[in-house]
Amino acid sequence: MILCQISDLHIKRKGALAYGRVDTASFLARCLERIRALRPLPDAVVITGDLVDRGDAEEYAHLHELLAALPMPHYLLVGNHDSRQALRAAFPDHAYLGSADGFVQYVADLGPCRLVALDTQDPPHSGGRLCEARLRWLEQELERADRQPVILAMHHPPFVTGIGHMDAIGLPAADCARLGAVVARHPNIERVLCGHLHRPIQHRFAGTLASTCPSPAHQVALDIRPDAPAAYRMEPPAFQIHAWLPGTGLVSHLVPVDESPGPYPFFHQDGQLID
Repeated sequence: MILCQISDLHIKRKGALAYGRVDTASFLARCLERIRALRPLPDAVVITGDLVDRGDAEEYAHLHELLAALPMPHYLLVGNHDSRQALRAAFPDHAYLGSADGFVQYVADLGPCRLVALDTQDPPHSGGRLCEARLRWLEQELERADRQPVILAMHHPPFVTGIGHMDAIGLPAADCARLGAVVARHPNIERVLCGHLHRPIQHRFAGTLASTCPSPAHQVALDIRPDAPAAYRMEPPAFQIHAWLPGTGLVSHLVPVDESPGPYPFFHQDGQLID
C-alpha cells in the first residue's frame, strides 16, 4: 500500500497569486503530474489541509478542477484556511466529508492500514483545537480499529517545531497532551501525518512518529528563533510517500516535485563499478 501526502496547497481563484507572487495552481499541477508519473502509482492521496487560501466557493471550484487529474482516490482535510461548509458544497462526490455541519473527520480503508482523519480547525482562529468531542470520536475510532495499523492525519501538528510564528498558531499544549494520552493507548498508530508548517519536520510523539509535510508551492522559512518573523521561501516543492511494506511496516520518503537528471547506473552491464 502506497499513500501519497501533499499539504498546504493554498489554491486561489483562477488567475490570482498567493501573496501577489506565488502561482499555487501551477505548482499543484506540476505536483500532480509528478505523482501520476510515480511507479508504482500510489493507491491513494491524503491532503492535510489548507486546500485553498480564503475558503471561498471559487477557490474550491478551482481546486476540484485541478484534483480531477488524480487517477486514484484522494482524501481532503481542513486546515485553518479552509471552510468546512464550502468544501462540502464543492466536493459532493466525496461522500466521506459528510453532508451535515460539524467536524470534517472520517475513516478510510487503505487495505492493510486504516486512515483516520481528525479535524483540528478552530475558526476564525489560525491556531488549532482538539476539543473533548473530537478526542472522544478519535478514541472510539481507534478502538474500532482494534490492532489494525492506523495512519492518523490532521492539519496542525501536535508538537512545538521551534519556528516561533508558526508555533504561535499551532495546537495548545493542553490539547497536545490530551491527544498524546489517546495516542499512547493505541500503539497500532503507525504515523501522525500533519501539514501547516510547509516544511518536512519529524518528532517522536506519544510512542509513535509525528511529521509535517512540505508544500507543493512555497515553504515557511527555516528560522528557529523564538521571535522568528513570519516569512516564506521558494525552496524546492515536495511531497511525501508513505509505503506499507510487508514484514517491515510503514516507511516514509520525501519526494521533490521537480525531476532531476538520472537515473544513472552505478555499474556497467558486466557488473563492474563505474569510476
